[in-house]
Amino acid sequence: LVVTAVIEKRDFSKPIVRRKVLSASNDGSMATRVKLEGFSEFTYDEPSQHGGTDLGPTPLTGVLSALCACEAVTFNRTAKEMNFDYSGIEFSASFTIDIRGRNGMRGVVPHFQTVRVEAVVSTNSKISDLELVVEETEARCPVYNLVKDAGVKIETLWIKEAE
Repeated sequence: LVVTAVIEKRDFSKPIVRRKVLSASNDGSMATRVKLEGFSEFTYDEPSQHGGTDLGPTPLTGVLSALCACEAVTFNRTAKEMNFDYSGIEFSASFTIDIRGRNGMRGVVPHFQTVRVEAVVSTNSKISDLELVVEETEARCPVYNLVKDAGVKIETLWIKEAE
């Protein structure tokens, strides 16, 4: 079966679907090894005080890390499109969770209850221009919207810092 498609650049009238593949393996412990084509293998684990072996970050901190990274990538793309000049972003993020949910108590969500992200953007641009880039970034960011659409109370604070 051969499928060929030709679309106009920036034609968003038809879906543009991409597929990404990874593999993960778990040896019956709390640690899970993840392999992504073209990258070094990495491990998610739990802290030793929760039965893990401290081989890597927890899956939830992985999601939080992915949120910051995804916002950075999306911000960069958006800033370029909007001719917004900046030299970097420093992120700080935290979450709360009620561990009763992951321990099996029905009716208690097992994922984040709240997420807070602080992003310090180094720029000499006007704050009103930063606000426009942030608005567009949050509308486009896949991980931000995944967390938000899960019903998690998400608070983001974008701070302009002169270069």
